[in-house]
Amino acid sequence: MTRPRSLPLADTLDHQRRACARAGSSLYAELLAGIAADVEAGGVCAKVLGPRAGEPLASALALRFLGAVHRLVLEGRAPALAAHYPSAGGRPGPGLVADFLATVAELRPAIEDRLDEGVQTNEVGRSAVLAPGYALVARRSGLPLRVLELGASAGLNLRWDRYWYDTGETCLGDPDSPVRFEGAWQPVGGGPLPDLGGPVEVAERAGCDRNPIDVGTEDGRLRLRSFLWPDQVDRLARLEAAFAVAARVPAPVDAADLGAWAEARLAEPVEGVATVVAHTIVWQYVDGPSRDRLRAALRRAGERATPDAPVAWLRFEPAGAVGDLRLTWWPGGTEQVLATAEYHGVPVYWGHARSAVGTASP
Repeated sequence: MTRPRSLPLADTLDHQRRACARAGSSLYAELLAGIAADVEAGGVCAKVLGPRAGEPLASALALRFLGAVHRLVLEGRAPALAAHYPSAGGRPGPGLVADFLATVAELRPAIEDRLDEGVQTNEVGRSAVLAPGYALVARRSGLPLRVLELGASAGLNLRWDRYWYDTGETCLGDPDSPVRFEGAWQPVGGGPLPDLGGPVEVAERAGCDRNPIDVGTEDGRLRLRSFLWPDQVDRLARLEAAFAVAARVPAPVDAADLGAWAEARLAEPVEGVATVVAHTIVWQYVDGPSRDRLRAALRRAGERATPDAPVAWLRFEPAGAVGDLRLTWWPGGTEQVLATAEYHGVPVYWGHARSAVGTASP
């Protein structure tokens, strides 16, 4: 099995700084540059992060650190730093890095207590990536969907059909939904926009996560808010709207390893529905044995699939600087790349220059 990739701490921080800058968070890019300088100088960030410097890159240490501090801001425990954070009503100013470092020094024990929490954004923007894929499965099968999401976090993307999507040509979802995606898709190479035409019916929705979050609690909602980037208030507004939808649309998320959970859910064909196994930006957090167990479960389910009980594997996972949306379909085992998108979901670049269709090998 390939060992998880790790980098020196300075390189890890620079990698995340560049990723935040590329994804539009100038606040986090500036903070990460300041954190790196403080680490090099042996400051408080070196004391907090140094003992964890050998962690794999995929553990997202930098984002866990930033999220732990952001939570303190949202709790009202760091007023000087809150003055710089738009998520708390502030505006970034020239003292940003100094106030961040002072906050870390003052509240270091509380920050360290939360550093073991894995990053969970449950980014609702990724529903804009998945929705056209679900619509495609519904049209291809002519059946209601049985949606099984792996690494579902709080299950916000399990409610994808209760959001509103409008490409300007076709629409999908609840037109009265507070979560709205309008004009979020850009065609690639002069191709068409995604077809959201229906009907699309979700007959069953369920998910699993190693550590599911209960958005029915303030603690759960606060945890999700803390992992959003403070200067991306549009993402925060979308999250708050998704909380409102979650309050009225049940979506069970089991505490389970995704390989074992998928194996149990795919043990027998379910006729009259198209079973869709879906996940978004979760693969990097999954260990080798669990990945292998999932692949084997999908392969067996694919061998048993029929037109009355088809199986689809819809996933949006890293593909370099962006993620790509792939769909594998059984019977047949064909695979295609449908789109690419920023990791947070929008904009979505529909179509792909390398969208060859072939035989899948999960």
